[in-house]
Amino acid sequence: MADLSLLQEDVQEEIDGSLDFVSQDEMLTPLGRLDKYAASENIFNRQMVARSLLDTLKEVSDDEKDCISVLERVTRLSEDSEPTVRAELMEQVPHLAMFCQENRPSIPHAFSKYLLPIVVRYLADQNNQVRKTSQAALLVLLEQELIERSDVESSVCPVLIELTAPDSNDDVKTEAVAIMCKMASMVGRDITERLILPRFCEMCCDCRMFHVRKVCAANFGDICSVVGQEATERMLLPRFYQLCSDNVWGVRKACAECFMAVSCATSQELRRTKLSALFINLISDPSRWVRQAAFQSLGPFISTFANPSSSGQYFKEEEEEECKSVKDDRQSEDSNRNPDVMTEENAVSVGDDTSPDVCTDGSVNFTVTLESNLEDEADENSRDANHHLDLFSHCTLLSQSADSGDPEQISPESNPHGVLESASPEGPVTEQEQFNSFHYWRTPIPEIDIDLELQQTQERARSSESRHVQKASSPGSPNITMATRKELEEMLENLEPHIDDPDVKAQVDVLTAALKASSLGTREDTASSNLNREFYRSDRSEAGRTNCMISREDSVPLISDSVECMQSTLRYIHDDSDLSPNSSFGHEDEKKSKVQDVVPQALLDQYLSMTDPSRAQTVDTEIAKHCAYSIPGVALTLGRQNWHCLRDTYETLAADMQWKVRRTLAFSIHELALILGDSLTAADLLPIFNGFLKDLDEVRIGVLKHLYDFLKLLQQDKRREYLYQLQEFLVTDNCRNWRFRAELAEQLILLLELYSARDIYDYLLPIALNLCGDKVSSVRWISYKLVSEMVKKLYLAPNPALVLNLINKLVEEFCQSAKWSGRQTFVFICQALIEDDCLPMEQFAIHLMPHLLQLASDRVPNVRVLLAKTLKQTLLEKEYFLTSTNSHQEAVEQTIMALQMDYDSDVKYFASIHPASTKLADDAMSTASSTY
Repeated sequence: MADLSLLQEDVQEEIDGSLDFVSQDEMLTPLGRLDKYAASENIFNRQMVARSLLDTLKEVSDDEKDCISVLERVTRLSEDSEPTVRAELMEQVPHLAMFCQENRPSIPHAFSKYLLPIVVRYLADQNNQVRKTSQAALLVLLEQELIERSDVESSVCPVLIELTAPDSNDDVKTEAVAIMCKMASMVGRDITERLILPRFCEMCCDCRMFHVRKVCAANFGDICSVVGQEATERMLLPRFYQLCSDNVWGVRKACAECFMAVSCATSQELRRTKLSALFINLISDPSRWVRQAAFQSLGPFISTFANPSSSGQYFKEEEEEECKSVKDDRQSEDSNRNPDVMTEENAVSVGDDTSPDVCTDGSVNFTVTLESNLEDEADENSRDANHHLDLFSHCTLLSQSADSGDPEQISPESNPHGVLESASPEGPVTEQEQFNSFHYWRTPIPEIDIDLELQQTQERARSSESRHVQKASSPGSPNITMATRKELEEMLENLEPHIDDPDVKAQVDVLTAALKASSLGTREDTASSNLNREFYRSDRSEAGRTNCMISREDSVPLISDSVECMQSTLRYIHDDSDLSPNSSFGHEDEKKSKVQDVVPQALLDQYLSMTDPSRAQTVDTEIAKHCAYSIPGVALTLGRQNWHCLRDTYETLAADMQWKVRRTLAFSIHELALILGDSLTAADLLPIFNGFLKDLDEVRIGVLKHLYDFLKLLQQDKRREYLYQLQEFLVTDNCRNWRFRAELAEQLILLLELYSARDIYDYLLPIALNLCGDKVSSVRWISYKLVSEMVKKLYLAPNPALVLNLINKLVEEFCQSAKWSGRQTFVFICQALIEDDCLPMEQFAIHLMPHLLQLASDRVPNVRVLLAKTLKQTLLEKEYFLTSTNSHQEAVEQTIMALQMDYDSDVKYFASIHPASTKLADDAMSTASSTY
């Protein structure tokens, strides 16, 4: 007991001491308390001073001198040796600055004189936490526009430029570059170009610190968007080229991630000629992480090629004004020349503003870049690549001989090495003719004129045709076979260990096709008996294996002139389907169908290859999802006239095994339908849409959220077909997924305007009544709104019987329900009908109010409580019951009097007093027991 008494005495002494301490603080002025704790040796006391600075400043805000005194003490506190105190102080600076801004008349220039120097000084603080806090505070101050532009130029920018000097600390330099990039959009174009841009360009070439270059690359797009097109192309793009070829993969990856933003700040011509080739290099980068980032940015980069005049997509306001003026001038000129020209021009979606010369020049450079990049990517196979290029030269000469069309010009004397040369009298053969895919890898085939003598004498025709075939095929094919067959086999053996790489796989397919093609020249086709015009009607899949030549008029070029030269090399290196052993005219037609002139064909080919399963293994397992995410933007860029380029890819994505890929497509299919129009939507998207309707709930929710947006784009007959399938949305994989049913109710409200009154009554009403009885209150609340909108729609319909039948169904289904929740639902529906004025009060009083008033004698208090609320708060506030006296009003008043005498206290309360709340949602909250 003695020990307990001593303990009580000690506790009492401590309490008395603390009370004395508090009383002493209360006696001090705000400045006195500030000075007392600022001079304390306890770190926590000084931290407390930093936290309480704003409160102290508010207490003395009436006295200008005291405010200045507080700010002077802030300056002294900023010199504290403890980093935690300085960091705590810096967290309060934005709040103090806001207070100074609000009280600017009484304390002018307080921020720039006392607070801004602290922020700027802390940017170079030795402690990392203090520096980070000051950087965050600076960005907040700039975002809130609390720093004057003059202070930015005179105080902030010089310090940042000094911190990025070559002799600066590495960490400080990296952080300063990041701050400069982030503040560029806040300080504007003028300050950025004059003060930030020169140092930023220097930092992009920092040879010692790759971290600095990485920060510059990550923020490159933001700088380009601030300074505009002229400065970007003149100063920034040369640095961007260097960063994209940096020896550190992290820098190249950052370039790939910001590629779209950089592209938006350049001209269409430069985007097509230079940036396209640069991006292909990133896609073919040796680093998997760089390729992964590049493929993720591929779709957004393609979208920057959209023609604003047709797609309505603009990157800058000045570009929008310029495009509009150019379009107006062009339309006025065309209308003066030919009224039909304007219509044809409007039908072209994108890409018609690029001249063929520009595209061709850019394409040549592009192809060279691709070849060199592929050689760099596989250094260990450099010898094989040289053999590969030699093989290309052989095959090019082969195609030249085939294009000449005269086998008599080919002789072993003029070509001792067995390489066929072209002797066309019209001059050099174009690159398109050299790489025509029909002649590629094939031996020359003669043209044979069919005459009556050949038809009459079948035996003579056979011998004549045999001589022609021998004459044409014997000079070139055996020599090429002898020269290349051994090299092809050796190259295949060297590439076999790297077959997992998609690019290597494409080369293996090319070489395999070449091996088979070389063997074709040594075979004699004894089965060909008739060479007449029936050959041109034969199956296309056999044309590649027949030693005959189709005339130039009958062969269809694989791609158009505008993109042939750019893609000739890329196609035979990357496309494993074009020169496969089983290649045929069917594959050539398929390749032709994916040709367009809006974006560089190489970019589109790479985008289409994102669905290749090998890409998921060598690049990114989520690559198909990224492809699906950006497909609406790519489709908008290409335009509906080039939808054939994306159709197969879209179908492949829609059948992907990953539900996340299908879910991404389901969420955007309505946008794609808007781009394609009703005819293409009905032909190509409806089958996929129907598949999504039967998919997992994670996929179906994407379709359901935009069901109205998609169905409104269909023709009326196609739209009505989905009335039968709406019922299926009530069935879910998980019955607890109530948000699915709530979304269905929301969509049904929108769908009411798309269907006739009869369709609503026959198909949508059963779903609505089902949702009104849902177990979850949130679903029921939306369903009450749905039913009320249906009543309004059917009341305005020509057939009055429909709304009467609907009212009768509501009475039978809910008012006469054996469950109290059903009868309560009827009251809620009536309340919604009254509030939304879905029916004239006369009609409501005749058809629904008698059934509503009968519920005053319901045995469940919850029903009577809700009835009292509805009558007192909603019904009696309508003008129909306020201005005129009628039998319906008397019935309502008698019911309310009966409810006021109810034995339940809650019923009495709501029937007697007019509560403040009159909202339907508030009734739901107050009737908590009715939720389930």
